[in-house]
This record gives sequence, C-alpha cells and structure tokens, in this order.
Amino acid sequence: MSAPDDPASVLATPDLPDAKTLKRWFVTTNHKDIGLLYLGTSLFFLVFGGVLALLMRSQMWVSRAPGEGILGPVAYNQAVSAHGLLMVFWFLSPFAFGFANYIVPLQIGAKDLAFPRLNALSYWLYLFSGLLFGVSFFQGTSFSGGWTMYAPLSVPTFLPSVGATATILALVLFTASVTVGSVNFITTIHRMRAKGLSLWNMPLFSWTILLTVWMMLFAFAALLAALLILSSDRILGTTYFAQTSPGGSLLWTHLFWFFGHPEVYIVFFPALGIMAETFQTFTGRRIVGRKWFIASMILVALQSFFVWMHHMFLTSISLNAKTVFMATTIGISLPFDLMVFALIYTMKKGDIRFSTPFLFNFGALVLFILGGITGVFLGAVVLDYEFRGTYWVVAHFHYVMVGGVTALVGGLYYWFPKLTGRMYDEFLGKVHFVMYFVGFNLLYFPMFIAWETPRRVFAYQTELEPWHQIATVGGFLLGSSFLVMFYNLYRSAWDGEEASARPWEYASTAEWTVPSPPPLENFPGYPDYTSGELEFRDEEEVHAETAGGDAHGATAAADGGTAASDGGTAASDGGAVVTREGATPPATPVETEHDGHVSHASVWPVIVSLGAFLTLLGASGISEGSFVDGMAGDVYLGFLVAGGIVTVSSLVAMTMEPFDGPVVEWAAQWPFGDVENTKLGMWVFLASDVVLFGAFIGAYAFVRVAYGWESWHHLIPAAHVPLPGLINTYLLLTSSFTVVIAMVAAQRRKQLWVVGSLSATFLLGVGFLINKAMEWSHLFHVHEAGFPDGWGLSTNIASSTFYLTTGLHGAHVAVGLLITLYMIVRAARGAYLGEEEPIEYFGLYWHFVDVVWLFLFPLFYIV
Repeated sequence: MSAPDDPASVLATPDLPDAKTLKRWFVTTNHKDIGLLYLGTSLFFLVFGGVLALLMRSQMWVSRAPGEGILGPVAYNQAVSAHGLLMVFWFLSPFAFGFANYIVPLQIGAKDLAFPRLNALSYWLYLFSGLLFGVSFFQGTSFSGGWTMYAPLSVPTFLPSVGATATILALVLFTASVTVGSVNFITTIHRMRAKGLSLWNMPLFSWTILLTVWMMLFAFAALLAALLILSSDRILGTTYFAQTSPGGSLLWTHLFWFFGHPEVYIVFFPALGIMAETFQTFTGRRIVGRKWFIASMILVALQSFFVWMHHMFLTSISLNAKTVFMATTIGISLPFDLMVFALIYTMKKGDIRFSTPFLFNFGALVLFILGGITGVFLGAVVLDYEFRGTYWVVAHFHYVMVGGVTALVGGLYYWFPKLTGRMYDEFLGKVHFVMYFVGFNLLYFPMFIAWETPRRVFAYQTELEPWHQIATVGGFLLGSSFLVMFYNLYRSAWDGEEASARPWEYASTAEWTVPSPPPLENFPGYPDYTSGELEFRDEEEVHAETAGGDAHGATAAADGGTAASDGGTAASDGGAVVTREGATPPATPVETEHDGHVSHASVWPVIVSLGAFLTLLGASGISEGSFVDGMAGDVYLGFLVAGGIVTVSSLVAMTMEPFDGPVVEWAAQWPFGDVENTKLGMWVFLASDVVLFGAFIGAYAFVRVAYGWESWHHLIPAAHVPLPGLINTYLLLTSSFTVVIAMVAAQRRKQLWVVGSLSATFLLGVGFLINKAMEWSHLFHVHEAGFPDGWGLSTNIASSTFYLTTGLHGAHVAVGLLITLYMIVRAARGAYLGEEEPIEYFGLYWHFVDVVWLFLFPLFYIV
C-alpha cells in the first residue's frame, strides 16, 4: 500500500465538529475523544480527593481533641468519607478507563467501540454522578459514614442529611455508567479484534481491560443491589438495615465486600497491564512466561470473588468459615507471585532504559510488593484481630491502590506522545518521579510504624506525633509532585517536541503503527494479522474475501510469525519488531480513504445523563416516603419531574436518531462469531442483571434465615394470598409466548400479526402491573390482628423484602412496556418485516423478566 503525501491526515465526518470547538466535546462519540474526557475528568477528581487528603493530614499534625484544628469531627468524617469515595470510584477506575477507551481499540485493530453512543453515555453518566456527589456538600452535610458505608450507620437514624442520600444516589448513577461501559468493552474485545488476532495473542493491556470489565460486570451488580436497598431504606422507609432488623449490618458487609474485594483487582489490573507494556518496551524483551502471566490473571479474576469474607473476620461468622476464607486469601497471592517474578525476570534479561514511564512502573512494582507482603498479615485471622481498624490497614491499602496509581501515571507518560503528538519534558518527568516516590513513602510507610492509630479518628497517642508529622510532610510532597506533572504535560502538549508514530524504540503494539495522534478512524483500511505480521487491507480486498467465504480466516499470532520464545530479544527501531506483544509496523504510517465511516456525533448521551442527574437530585430530597419540608421540598419535586421527562424523552429521541456504528465484517470474533453485537451486548447486560436479582433474592433469604425461616410467617398477614401472584405468573408466561409470535410474524413479513402480537404483549404486561397495584393497595390497607395500620413498606422486614424485590421486578416490567410501546409504533409503520432481530433482542430481555418471576412467585407467595 502506498502512503499519501500527508501521513497524519485524518478523515473528518460531516457531523463531528472540529476538536478546537467546545461543541465537539459535548457531541462526540469517538473512543479517543471519550478517552481524553475520562482522563481529564478523573484528574479533576484526583485533585478534589487530594485536597481533602491534605486537609486530613493537616488535622493530624498533632493529636487533637474534638473541636480543635481546622476540621471539626463532622467535617473530618466528611473529608475521610469523601476522600475514599472519590479516589476509589471517581478517580482510580475512570483514570484507567481513559487509557482503555483510547488505546484498546487501537491495540485490537478496531475503528471504535462496538456501541459508540453508549460509550459516550457511560462517560456522561460518570461525570454527572461526580457532579451529584459534589452537590451533596451543599445539601446540609455530605456522607460522613466512611467509604464502606457500613450499616446501620448509613441509615437516616444516624445520617439524616439530604446530602448523604445524594451521595448514595450518585454511586447508583456511577454503577449505571460502569455497567454500560462493561457491556461495551466486553462486546468490543470479543467481537471486533483484527482478523487473525486471537485472544491468546492480544496485547497484555487489552487483556487486563477484558478481565477488568468482566469483574466489573458482576462486582458492580452486587454493589448496585446494596445501594438500591440502602437507597430504599433512606427514601422509601424500608427496614433492611435498621437496628432492629435481623442480620442487617452483616447483610451489608456481605453485599459490599462481594463487590469490594474484586474492586481491588478491578483497580489494579489496568495498572498491571501498563506495567507489562512498559516493561516490554523499555527492556526490549517480551514478558517472560507470557502464557503463564495471562493464566495467572485469569485465575486471580476468578478467585477475587471468593475472598470477600476476610474483610469480616471480626464479625460473628463461624471460625470454620473464616479459616476457609483465610486459605482462599493466601491462595490468591500465589498467581500474583508468578506475575511479579515474571516482571522481575523480564528486567533481568533485558536492557533497561530508565525513561520516566519505566521509572513509574518500576516504582509501582516495588510499592505493590510491599503492599502485598503487608497484606498477608491481614489475611491471617489471628493477626487481623490485632490490625483491623488501625493504620496498618490504611498503609497496606494505599501501598496497593496508590501503587496502582503509580503505574497509571507511568501510563500517562508512556502514551502521552500518542495522545498529543508531542513529547513530554524528560527532565521534569524524572523530577516528578523522585518527588512522587519519596513523598509516597514518607506519607505511607510511617503509618506502619504508627499502626496503633485508630482509623478515621484524629485523636491518637501523643508519642506517635512524630510519625504523623513525617506522614503529613510526605503528603504535601506527594501532592506537590503532581503540580510538576501538570505543568510538564500542559507545556509539552503545546510546545513539546513533535512525536513520531513510534517514539519508543521497542514499542510493538498496534497503536504505534499509526500517526500520533491517530486519525479519526484509526487505521488505513482493515488491520489483518493472518500472515503473522500487521498488514492493512482496503475495502475492495475485504469485500472480495468476505464474499468468497473466508471472512473468518485463519488465526495467527498477532505478535509476528518469528516471535521469539519467552524472554526473546526484540529488534531495535531499525528492524522488524518481533516481540510477543506486537507485529511489524509499516515503515511509514499510512492512511487510506474509506468509502464509509461510523457516525461520531450525538447530543443525546449528554441529555440522557442530565435527565438522570436531575431525577436523582430530586429523589435525594425524599426521606422515608416524604419530601423535605418547605420550599426545598417543592424544588426537589420539580427536579424529579423534570428529570423524568428529560430522561424518557431523550432516550426515545436517541433510539430514533440515525446512527451508524463500526462494521465488524472483518474481525476475529471467537467465541462469539455467530452472535451479532447487539445480541451479545444484551446477553452480557442480562448476566449483570442475574447478579442484581441474585443479590436481592440472596438478601431476602439471608434476613429470613437470620429471623427464623418458619417464624417469618408471623410477619405476613393472612390477606397475603398466592392467587394474585398466580394470576401474574400466567399473564407473564402468556406475554412471552406473544413475543415469540411477533418474531415469527416478522420473519414471515406479516405486519398485522407483528403489531397484534406486540400489542398483546403490552396489554398482558399492563395487566400484570394493574394486578400488582391492586394487590399492593389491598395489603397497604389490610386491617387484621397484628397489622392495625396495614402492611406497608416499613411495617417489618418481611414487608420490606416483599415490596422492594417485587417492585424491582415490576420496574423491569415497566421498562419492557415502554420498549414494547415504542416497537408497536414502529411496527405499525412497517418496521421489523424480514428484520426480526430487534424483536428477538427485546424478547431476550422480556423472557428474562418472566424467568425471574418464576423464582419470585414461590419465594414470596408459597414457601
């Protein structure tokens, strides 16, 4: 292929404004733009959380009594809680996913993510969730119960402020962003890799992102269940976590830490991928034992869901259970040992170049080793009794989590030339590293020595003051190091030396084969690894071969057919790159014209997110079933109504907007080669929904066992009979049958039958909700012995579990009915005839809702 005169030229699309205009950043759906938005926003939240951390360290300069210092007890608790929440949720993972958005499609040879508008929606939901959290500081007080939000301290009895409710709802919005993003990345990586690029040969950073989003999909579903239940306790008045509820506080810890421990690896895995990439680039060697490295990551991702109970060693759980989880905790360290030794041996066999990205990633490895060693203490039941609730946990936690941040900062320097087309200042980069690394260890290592300091308390033994003063000095040094980074990167982005497509001598993955920054649609034609080296096919070649039946071709190594064995040497910049991670880049980056392109602009993701923000802001003004008193209550009601209208109308407009996504006719798609993108996306989303409902059902079973399985019946009025549930079972099963009829009718191009079957589905679903509403109304107003005021949401724990779990299911039915109504209107205009796939995808959702009811009916009406 010949290169055009200007290799850095890009193909603009008529619907995407210029990058220099503000409008571009509100309407863009391009993965590189979204990546930059994630990076910029997450760095803002880093500064937000960092300022709070410095306030805390200033307060702890000396041991103080309540009322002394710059922060009072409530303000200090808010600072501690907000710092933890901001760093764990709004900085760490979004910062990593800024790189993921920008780099992963380039590494796997895709033109964009599978669902560009959903990618934009994920970002805007993230941004507005952070804004909602920020608003909470202006609603009385923000959340002050610690980032773990332990119940019952998080219920209105102890935290009655509107701001605390807004914080929890902000996290709900954040989990929605994570779920949308996870579905998108899973679909993209499994379905849109360049032809010939098998999963096994995928670059390690993309591997870590794939494993991260799979963990996110399930872990955040459990967190969402916990947050919805907690929100219900605060807003509707249910009693899951009330002091009087059996097992309520233990239920929260189970739900939270089922999310919380995988979250450690969710945060660290992208950092691990960056470490692997930079170690290969700056040692000139591919990772030693690459296959074992990948296998270890897979094993850790699976094991991460089986270690959560080591956070609960101080609870009333039996010693046998604690012993089992102590074993799983120690066991999960073994795959990490293998990965650490692989990185160390890669350095030993390579020729290290101590550039800024490598320094930060080498520093991250050192810090993580220290964090891992100190974590072993907490994995032992006996030692955990001593260390839990002390600064030993704080120090260990930060050596692991902020150790991951160290690698992410290295990734920012590593990919900065690719993102901006400019080189950073190497001297300032090294100054940043020295300040960062010294400040980090001055801040956190003294905490191991002063470990007897209680967590989340600014009063401590006076003899520990010198160690805390050293830590405070280290905190300010660490914070100051980021000022150097911001200055360096800002100045370099405008005046730095122009970067080539491959500024690093041994960089070998596909993002280094295109100009810096990359063209809008990434690649010249279609990337192809079938020959063992990266080549580009034009439209005619692809269409010809696809028509010839060779669309799925042979799968070859993406790293070049002449890849060296573990630890082999990569050629320098002047020759072929044959590391396991990459392929031979073209001598000159090329860009060819395309006959078509994906759409890159849509205003609806930001408007949908704005509507969701207003809705949850309005809901934050409700406490135990009533809006706050006075004019503020009317304002919150207005936000709630306006937000609901904006959300629904903009979602409808978004579905009606003409939008072309990336084409996947030329891609490696194992193991989903026969599954269309939208169908796979629906399957993945439903997998998350399985965990959501599983957590709700598990919560019901947990509190019922805690109360007494048979004694539970005394909490339920005699008027709660199975007949309404039985009727609803028949209604939903029949509605599933009518959806199948609609799909068959669409295949046979029978418009009247399509409209009629969808209409029948809609009417049956409406009948389900009406019957449910009648049943609820009857139970609310029942008057019998033991229930003189009816059986409401807050009557007892049995009523709370019944209304909330069946209500969640009813909400799913309501969403399905809105989709059905939309499809009826389209079917009446002739849509879906001969193209039944949309009905099939909706059917997957509707059948899932019906199957869930088949579990709820016996649990809540018969057993």
